[in-house]
Parts: sequence; C-alpha cells; structure tokens
Amino acid sequence: MTLIVLDESGGLLGELPAFDVSLPYWPETAEIVAAARERYGLDLAVLRLLKAPGDVAEGGHVTYLGQLLSPAAGAPWTPTEVDLSHHPLRAPYAHAGGPARSLAWAARALDERGRGPVTAAIQQRTWNLSTLWRLDTPTGPYWLKQVPDFFAHEPVVLTWAAGSGRATPLLVAEDARMLLAHVDGDDLYGAGVEVRRDIAADLHYLQVAAIDSVPHLLADGVPDRRRPRLEGYLRGVIEEYGGGDVSLRALAAGLPDRLDRIEACRLPDTLVHGDLHPGNVIGGDRRTIIDWGDSFIGHPGFDVLRLTEVMPAGEAEVVIEDWAARWRAEIPGSDPHGALELLRPVAALRMAAVYADFLAGIEPAEHPYHAGDVATWLRRAVELYEEER
Repeated sequence: MTLIVLDESGGLLGELPAFDVSLPYWPETAEIVAAARERYGLDLAVLRLLKAPGDVAEGGHVTYLGQLLSPAAGAPWTPTEVDLSHHPLRAPYAHAGGPARSLAWAARALDERGRGPVTAAIQQRTWNLSTLWRLDTPTGPYWLKQVPDFFAHEPVVLTWAAGSGRATPLLVAEDARMLLAHVDGDDLYGAGVEVRRDIAADLHYLQVAAIDSVPHLLADGVPDRRRPRLEGYLRGVIEEYGGGDVSLRALAAGLPDRLDRIEACRLPDTLVHGDLHPGNVIGGDRRTIIDWGDSFIGHPGFDVLRLTEVMPAGEAEVVIEDWAARWRAEIPGSDPHGALELLRPVAALRMAAVYADFLAGIEPAEHPYHAGDVATWLRRAVELYEEER
C-alpha cells in the first residue's frame, strides 16, 4: 500500500515508500497506522481511499490519504500530487481535521461523564460507511464510531433498544458521532448452525418488542421499507441498473401481487437489522448485535434470510424452522414459511437497492468498495426468481 500524508493543518507533505500489510481488507486501518508509527515515527490517521485496483474491497496495491495527528520529525517523503478539493459527498471524518475533531469530542464526552482521560486512541477502520476508533481510558475501553448521513438513525435504534433491555451496544454519548461502551468477546464470523439459531432467537424477541414502537421509530428517522414504499424502492434500482433484463422486468411487473401475497401471510412490520450476519454479533457473556446503520422498518423475514444466505441448505432450514415456529406462536394463523419463500427475490433486490444507495451517497473515489455489488445482487434476484418458475 501507499500512504500520502498531510500535515496537521492539511498541507501536503508527500508520499511514503510503499509497504505491505497482512490484513487485505481495505477498510481496516489499525495495521496501517501501526506500520507508519513503527517505520517512520508518525502519529497519523487514515482519512480515505484514493486509489484501488478493482472492486473487491480486498488485496492489491491500494493508496490512502492520511493526516498527522501530532508533529513529526522528517520522514522519507517523495513529492507527489493529489486532488485535495472538496467533494460534497465526503464523510466529515474523511476531511482533513475530521479525525482530530472527532477525537476531541469523544475525549470531552468521556471527561464530562467521569470516564476519562483517553490514554490511547487507535483507529481500527475507516471507509465510506464508518470510522471506528478504540479509546483506552483508566475506566476501560470505549469505541468512537462515526457514520455518514444515510446511517444517521443508528443512535435512534440504540437508544430505543437500550430502553427495551435488549442485547445491543450501550450508547454513552451521541452528537453526529457515537461513543459506545466496550463489549467483551469476539465477532461470530463463521458461526455454526447452533449459534445462528441463538442469534435468530435474540433478534426475534427484540423485533416483537419493537412492533408497538414502529410509529416512534419512523418518526425519529428510521427508514420506512414497508409497502408501498418498498415497492417503489425496489423498482427504482431495477429501472436504474437493470437495463433490458427480461427477468428483472417480469419480477418488477409482479411485485404488486407478490407483496400482496407476502402481506397476506400476516407477519407484522417491525425493526429490521438489515445486515444480520454473524460478524455483526459479538459473542461473550451474552451475544450483542452491533452495527445497526442498515436498520429499517419492514418485514422481519429479511433478517433470517441474511443470516442463512451462505449456509448449507439443511442447516439453513433448521434456523428458518425455528424462526417460523416463533412467529407462528407469536401471530397465530400467520404463514412465516410462505412469506419467506415469496420474499427471497425481494430480499436480493433490496440488497441491490442498498448498494445503489451507497454509491449515490459516497464520493466517486470510494466507489471501488461497492462498484460490483449492485449487479451481483440483481443477478441473485434473477436466479431466485427463475428458480421459482
């Protein structure tokens, strides 16, 4: 990777010699920051991606823009040119001075609550969907998270969930940024069927609790993906990205009837996580569901489909059967299985629309993170639709 660095005031210092990092995922920055400190004595933050080799969000030779957080002695700078002009879709934390301002806010918030001072701040991740810092203090670690405007409803969800007593991160402070209490444990990437059954159960009880809070959550800015807004949302991505695909046109034409039939299965609209894979769950003394930026109000089936999408069919059916049994018990006379079968191509269309929203909401230099995702999910929607026929 190559790191181009600004000084504390935002002036261009130059380019550091290219070096390798072992973790290939472009948003991960902890190793980059550590290497800059160890090799060159630089205390810096990564601001944003400048150049990437493709659209798979991992590997290859990547170029980032960084900025010093404190004065530094000379480093082996190579003169370079970079476009530092303003872009209206740039996240606040990706601007020069953005990380320093966010760290100062977090330090004040912790001090005001008697939880400071911050003894170390480690940037873990930054990209167009969030920046994440671990803040060490004498009272334990905290997490500074900042997201773009299209995820601005995440604190609303966390505040509501805390009141419901459910297993979500504790929001310590919020002001266009979030300060979160530390959660012990590791993410559950690669979790097996039993853990996924437990995750689905955890979310079920939260979703049941959220049913009566839907008006409040909508009023506070949680996106509305209920019908009829869902139909327009899905048609939009087909019209913009679907070209002349015959199957996509047929799927779009049949959406009114399909959504009618899904409604007839009688599952209620509720809070949906939107990206419920095991990597968004921390396993420790209890499971904690994190990263609620993709959340919305809509059909609860979206989450169990996301949770099971890469599982072997037999294992996925175990999780789905548990999920369906809980909803049948909660809503007598409902048809969760029927709803889920109808929802499968809709869920793929929704994922395509989500990625289309990302592309519309981020600056072009960061498009490589998501450039291939819309087409991937539209193809998946077609596959699921044609399997039905």
